Amino acid sequence: MKKLILLFILPLFMIAQAEKSVGVENSWLTNYDTALSQAEKEDKNILLYFTGSDWCAPCKMLKKDLFDTAEFHDISNSYVLLYIDIPMNRDLISAEQLAHNKEVSAKHNRKSAVPLLTILNAKGKELEAYSGYSMNGEIRYHLELLKKYQ
Repeated sequence: MKKLILLFILPLFMIAQAEKSVGVENSWLTNYDTALSQAEKEDKNILLYFTGSDWCAPCKMLKKDLFDTAEFHDISNSYVLLYIDIPMNRDLISAEQLAHNKEVSAKHNRKSAVPLLTILNAKGKELEAYSGYSMNGEIRYHLELLKKYQ
């Protein structure tokens, strides 16, 4: 009986793992200087993403509707990805990481907008930014921005 249950459950785990691998969670950097260094070395622009991961509903939906898609995964290979999170729950990131994120926000997100996608060149100069998400599944403007600086 146990083998029979495993026979049915194993494919479900494999499907879930395959779907999870489309996302790019593990390729986001969290250090600004590291991202600049990598961008310069690889001659890529930086996608700087500002979020409030645990409190911003549009940020959560944008993750599902944009960042977890195969299309974003393909586009993201052209960028160095930098994730800047300002969560309400201070247990989600270290105090050092929060201080770093606030410092980056003060420089590149003075209005504290979330979600905010900012494209930087390898020298840290802002090329363009797009803020907000209406949570209706319409990600065309986000994709246009990303494709423009690929």
